[in-house]
Amino acid sequence: MPKLASRQGTSIFVWCAAIICALISVAVIFGGIAVFVGYLVIHPRIPIISVVNAHLDLLRYDISRVMETQITIIVRAENDNEKAHATFEDTEFHLSFGGKYIAILKAAPFKVGKNSSLDFSYVVQSYPVPLGPTEMQMIDYALKQDVITFDLKGDSRTRWRVGPFGSVRFWCDLNCELNFRPSDHSYLRSPCSSSHKH
Repeated sequence: MPKLASRQGTSIFVWCAAIICALISVAVIFGGIAVFVGYLVIHPRIPIISVVNAHLDLLRYDISRVMETQITIIVRAENDNEKAHATFEDTEFHLSFGGKYIAILKAAPFKVGKNSSLDFSYVVQSYPVPLGPTEMQMIDYALKQDVITFDLKGDSRTRWRVGPFGSVRFWCDLNCELNFRPSDHSYLRSPCSSSHKH
């Protein structure tokens, strides 16, 4: 008589693994739903990074095509959320003139409370910056017009919790011009905020 092929049952380890995977999938789904519901309930506003004030402390250049400058920049981190604290991380900005980098502004991770703000005062003192003919012309023109422009670009990664199950992350990008009057070193205010569309 022909022999019947025997069937081997599914291993208990396979069943356990399948059950564990199913439980993890359900937990992830419910966790996502919880975060989404928490977001709808809290409805957090995106934190903002902005320049609220500045001052041209020093501007010096000579015929050897070398520029020295010192600028004080007040950067504000603002959290308009009434129900969530905000954390700012990887905060870094680059200050440049005519495409030449002058300094890098950094901040260690920090928190801003609910419906609150925090100001940082950066005193940016450059090393002697060599200038090419184009940059020298830019400075000459700036002195004649009594307006000199520096570029400030960078970002900060923000995070705020939307309940006990998760958090939302967002990048605050800053890309603006800082205009100063060389005659009295004053700051000419203009929109400079991560919420401003450029």
